[in-house]
Formats: sequence, C-alpha cells, structure tokens
Amino acid sequence: MEKMIVYHKPTCTTSRKVIKALEEKGVDFEKVNYYKKPFTKTKLKNLLRAMNMKAQDILRKRAKEYKEFDFKNKKYTQAEIIDFMVQYPDLIERPIIEKGDKVILARPIEKIEEII
Repeated sequence: MEKMIVYHKPTCTTSRKVIKALEEKGVDFEKVNYYKKPFTKTKLKNLLRAMNMKAQDILRKRAKEYKEFDFKNKKYTQAEIIDFMVQYPDLIERPIIEKGDKVILARPIEKIEEII
C-alpha cells in the first residue's frame, strides 16, 4: 500500500481540517511541515507535474509575497515562480497530498475523496 504524505502548514486552517478529516476516516498518512522540511525545486516540479498544474495554479494570492512581487501584474516564468515558492513557502497553496504517483491540492477539503 502506498504511503500518503500531506504537505502542510500547521497553522493553516484548511491544513488542520484536512488532517482531522483524514484521521477521522482512519487513513494512515505522514505529515510534512514544508516550513521545517522545505520543498526542493525538483520536488515541487514533480508535484506540479503529477497534479497536471503550473506553478501559478498553486500560487497563494493571500501571501504578502504575492503582493510584494506583484504577481498579478508581472509575468514570471515557471522557473522563477518555483524559485520564489522554494524561497517563500507562504506562496504555496496548501495542503498538498501525495499518494504514489497521484497528487492533489486539497482545496476544498472534499477533494481528499479523490485520493483516499
């Protein structure tokens, strides 16, 4: 059986709700706080590829860095956005759940049904 990994931020309300829902369903999973164990560029690229998403698809628009770097008006390359995300993890929407070769952005939390 493939191990499920939840990449999250402990203080994020949605992350906490997803983790609680998985626990209530009796799902075995590993929690990875990507602020303590940051994503590498390679890992982030692999997760995006598995989700069939581009970096801008998981940009967290409420992050202060989103406004500071003016993502709304500037055109950044995928590589540049990934660089920003690795350096400033608040730019990444969360939580991201990985199970084998399947990866989802668990927003809204009901999306967890796609991976359990």
